[in-house]
Amino acid sequence: MTENALRPVAIKIDEDTKARVKRLADARQRSSHWLMREAIAQYLDREEKREAFRRDTLKAWEAFRENGLHVTADEADAWMAQLEQGNDVEPPECHA
Repeated sequence: MTENALRPVAIKIDEDTKARVKRLADARQRSSHWLMREAIAQYLDREEKREAFRRDTLKAWEAFRENGLHVTADEADAWMAQLEQGNDVEPPECHA
C-alpha cells in the first residue's frame, strides 16, 4: 500500500448534522464524502496556522523577556499605516 493510500475512517454525527452535510453537498453538486474531506482539510490548515502563530508568539515573548527589544504600539501602527497606503517601508527598529 502506498504512503498516501486512502483508508476509511468512521465518524459519528447526529442526524441533523448529517442532513445539513447532505443538503450542502447537493447544493454544491458534490458528494457528502467530498464535502467532509474538504471541511477536515480546511480545518487542519487553519488550525495548523493557528498553532504556528501561537508558537511564534511564545518565541517572541521569550525573546522579549531575554533582551527587552521591542517597538511601541504607535511605532507599529505608523509602520502598518504606511504599508496599507502601499508604501514598501522597512519595519521600525527594535529598541530597549
